[in-house]
This record gives sequence, structure tokens and C-alpha cells, in this order.
Amino acid sequence: MSSEIIKKADRNIAGTYKRFPIVIERGKGCRLWDTKGRSYTDFVAGIAVCNLGHAHPLVAKALSAQADILFHVSNLYYTLPQIELASWLVENSFADKVFFCNSGAEANEAAIKLARKYFSEKGEKSRYRIVAMEKSFHGRTMATLSATGQEKIRKGFEPVLDGFDFVEFNDSKAVESKIDSSTCAVLLEPVQGEGGVRCPDSGYLKAVRRICDEAGVLLIFDEIQTGIGRTGKLFAYEHFEVEPDIMTLAKALANGLPIGAMLARENIASAFGPGAHATTFGGTPVITAASLEVLKVIEREKIVEHCRKTGDYFKERLSWLKERHEVIEDVRGIGLLLGMKLKTDGGAIVKECMEKGFLINCIQDSIIRFIPPLIIEKEEIDALVKCLDEILMDL
Repeated sequence: MSSEIIKKADRNIAGTYKRFPIVIERGKGCRLWDTKGRSYTDFVAGIAVCNLGHAHPLVAKALSAQADILFHVSNLYYTLPQIELASWLVENSFADKVFFCNSGAEANEAAIKLARKYFSEKGEKSRYRIVAMEKSFHGRTMATLSATGQEKIRKGFEPVLDGFDFVEFNDSKAVESKIDSSTCAVLLEPVQGEGGVRCPDSGYLKAVRRICDEAGVLLIFDEIQTGIGRTGKLFAYEHFEVEPDIMTLAKALANGLPIGAMLARENIASAFGPGAHATTFGGTPVITAASLEVLKVIEREKIVEHCRKTGDYFKERLSWLKERHEVIEDVRGIGLLLGMKLKTDGGAIVKECMEKGFLINCIQDSIIRFIPPLIIEKEEIDALVKCLDEILMDL
């Protein structure tokens, strides 16, 4: 049955993904089931999206209730769920204003445009360049892949857009040396996700904040993967006591429904006047109602605190694996954004784990990334670690 479904998919769906040969049919909590009835413990969570796990009943209820009332109207009108969601985000972050869109790439597009528009409105139209980081990932639209510091993402789409200068992550002096009179912003992920689960050195983000302030340029944090509790704080910037001027969110914001958000300080956001930027589907009632329920559940059930505790436990267990297996070069990360760097390709381990009922993810060829739902329990972590131990022993 699944082989026929896969053949049908390959006939009709564009081949932009290298998919595993399973068809996921349903999910509940941290478990997924395929069309053959096999179950898997999910340590991918839709790539750091399903922070509350799958088919959360309260989110489903909020989605259904709003769908019975109002699906969509233009952003020419106010809608209650959008207003309430924006208010929650403002009250719980550094920001004063929120712009809603449909994805992380769109949120980063908005941030890039806002940074340029802010200086244009000030009469400094020559300030349009953005300093970004090597190994970063910001999306796959033309502007966001141009801002991404990975050649494999840009390959085949040249010439990419002008306006981006790249420096090494974790090198504040390199940032300082690259800023000049044409720079409008510095763009970075507080913890690089797709780039290999790379955490900043102590003091790095504070140094970048100081450099931006002294040069009069904006600091943009891409928290699309790190935001909404993934690192054990609601936003990763809270770990480092550094606030950006602009921040982007998506992924976990609606636990799997399509939404993105760009948050900014009042004086900067005001550069986006009526007609400056827009999107048809950004912040629609159904999606924002579900997103608001996601955030309320995270707050009420202390999900971020649970993430911090289980993340520490998970990292300890991975460190135990490192002591036992020479093939593990490094264990890194924060909260439930963890990476295990290998001295070999990690693809075979991903396949072995899938055969044994665990879904994990490999990035940069040799880094196993663990980004499970934030509701994952220690028993599920122990079961995966036992599986990995057995696989690595065979290696």
C-alpha cells in the first residue's frame, strides 16, 4: 500500500525533497504512525515545529472553534485573534509591534525590508547592506537565500541579490571590521540551527550589540528555530541578556500551522507605513487563534521549564554516549536544540534509527540534530540513547 502511495507522490509532487520511504498517517504527542501501522518516537518535530507534539487537543479545539466563526478576511480589517496574538507577543518580548506573515522566510524578508526602509526614511539611502554569518540559514526566497551563508543553498540561483556581507559566526571583531557607512543591520541566529547547532561564545552577542549601537546599525535576530521555548527560554536572546531591534519567528509559533512573525521596536517598525509591506494570508483568524492557544498552553503548562530540564538531561545522556564511542566528536546545543557531531557521515545512523522506531535528523552531513517536541519525557530520551548506543556499537 505505502509503495503505491509513494509512487503516486513521486509522479505528482515536485522532487524538491529527498524523502524517506514511509508515509506518515497520524500522530499523537511525541508519537507518529505510518500507513503500515508502525510507530515512531519523533525527535524531529517537523524540524523544530511541533513543540507541543502532534494533534494537541486544545490547539485542535481552538482551530475548529475559530473555523466555525470566521476563516478569512482581508488585513484591511481588524480581527480579534490577530489582535490578541500580537498583544501576547508584545507583552512577552522586547518588541512593540508585530507584522504577521506565513513563514520564516517571509518573516526574514520583512526584516530585511524593514531595515532598509528604516534608513531610507531617515534619508540615509546609502545604508542598505546587511552583515550576515557564514553557515547561517534564513530561508529560500531570493532575498533570504542571498542572506544565507551556505554556498549549497545559493548554488544554481546566481546571481544572488546584492547587499549581504558574510563573516564568521562567533567573531565579533569580524563583524566590527565589516561594518561601514553602507551597513544598515547585522543579521544572525542566536544559536545556528541548520549550520550545525552552533552556540555563541560567552560575551559574543553582547559584543555584537555594542558594536551595532556604536555604529548606529540595527541588530536582527532570526529566532525562527530557536524561538517559542526551543532553547529553554521563550526566546533564545534571553539566555544572553541581549535584546535585538528586530526579531523573526515562525516554525513553532502555531505548532505546525503556517505563520511567521516579525517583531520590532516602535521607532523602527514605524518605517513600515500603510502600503509599505503586506501579505494576503498573514495573520488570518484561524491560524492566529490556534497560535494564541499554543502560546497559552506553553505558558500555563510550564513547557519552557520542562524543556530546560529535559534538555539538560538529554545533553548529559548524549555526553555519556560520547564517552563510550570514539566516533562522536562533540555534543553541543542548548535546551532541546542539540547536536552530536560525528567523525563520519550520519545518514546511515538516521536510517538505522528509523528502522528501530526513532525519527532523528542529520545536518551538515555529520551532525545528528535532536529537536523533539518540548513535551518529550526522560523515558523516551533513554530509549533513543539505548538505540543509538547499540547502533554505534555495531559501527
